[in-house]
Amino acid sequence: MNMETTIAKTVTTAKGRRAFGDYLGRSHKGPLGEWFWEIDRVLLLLVTILISIGLIGVAAASPAAAERYSGESLQFPQLYYFYRQLIWLGAGIPLMLVISTMPKELAKRFALAGAVCFFILLLLVPFLGNEVNGARRWIGYGVATLQPSEFLKPFFIVATAWLLSLRFTQDPTLPVVWATAILTGVIALLLMRQPDFGQTVIFGSVWIVMLMISGVSPKLLGGLSALAVAGLGAAYFFYPVATTRINNFLFAEGDSYQVDNAMRTLTNGGIFGTGPGDGEMKYRLPEPHTDYIFSVIGEEFGLIACLAIALIFGAIVIRVFVKLIDEENIFYLLASAGLATQFAIQALINMAVNLDMAPSKGMTLPFISYGGSSLIALSIGFGLLLAFTRRNPHLPALDRRL
Repeated sequence: MNMETTIAKTVTTAKGRRAFGDYLGRSHKGPLGEWFWEIDRVLLLLVTILISIGLIGVAAASPAAAERYSGESLQFPQLYYFYRQLIWLGAGIPLMLVISTMPKELAKRFALAGAVCFFILLLLVPFLGNEVNGARRWIGYGVATLQPSEFLKPFFIVATAWLLSLRFTQDPTLPVVWATAILTGVIALLLMRQPDFGQTVIFGSVWIVMLMISGVSPKLLGGLSALAVAGLGAAYFFYPVATTRINNFLFAEGDSYQVDNAMRTLTNGGIFGTGPGDGEMKYRLPEPHTDYIFSVIGEEFGLIACLAIALIFGAIVIRVFVKLIDEENIFYLLASAGLATQFAIQALINMAVNLDMAPSKGMTLPFISYGGSSLIALSIGFGLLLAFTRRNPHLPALDRRL
């Protein structure tokens, strides 16, 4: 009897494994099986590694952040921000996966609707926004507070890609370049008013890269480059926030406490770091769990860990652009390239600030820094990237056009 029971359990288990394997098999036509074979599993693995590193980094930075932000009437536990990061990831990761399962056309419509929604919210920030540390960037109250500019970034990229693609799919004479220029300019003005110079740089940089990829004339690109230089000059002379930060960086004027301590913290651990929990310089950083988490990781896990993070970001961007080599749909090409560029520029700015190579901009490190709006918005953006880079492995390259 015992032998029969054992055999029955073995057969049941084998059937269960085979059924699960069949469900994810290439021959299975269900949504999960289709998603599993079409998704770029390398990209999914790389972002999973980043998220895991981020959890370790937030755990390392959480005691310093909790000590800094604990007032007389409130004492945060040492891992307060780590536990909150788990909550944000619990919302962000499922959202990213759900978006990645969307059909490409549905993902595009979702992003266009999001662009309209968060552009309107950005317009309302000057009137309804909450002021924190002299900046008015957030809307809402308590846990329902969000930063519209963070969510607008991925949606803006998809909307810009859609507009630029109309030159190829509808009418080459449509003034879509100027339409995207006006949209970018309005967003830049709204961000500068908050003020948020760092986000303005990202929106403008991504827009120029997408114009380059869409094949606009070199003459126009040259004019835009000259305009961008003139804009930076005007910002330096007439925009106090930019003036202060650039002077602090170039001439060591004013308070350079943040970037100086970030660099000292980053190099304090040497090549292999002081060890988890043994960092001391992190307690002097103003935002150890967000803007300067890269320095905290450098102190406790060493410069080799920082190099590994930079390589992972580089691998993600290279992977996306390699996959786009044979992409024939101009919209998916522009949208995917724009999303990868935004991801790269944001990471590059954050790491440059921590290395004292750029003025402080209040920019988080994607999927590694602690954050609510930032993490959810990045999850949406990466979910769209995974959706737009999905490929049917059974179809030849020439049949991928939708």
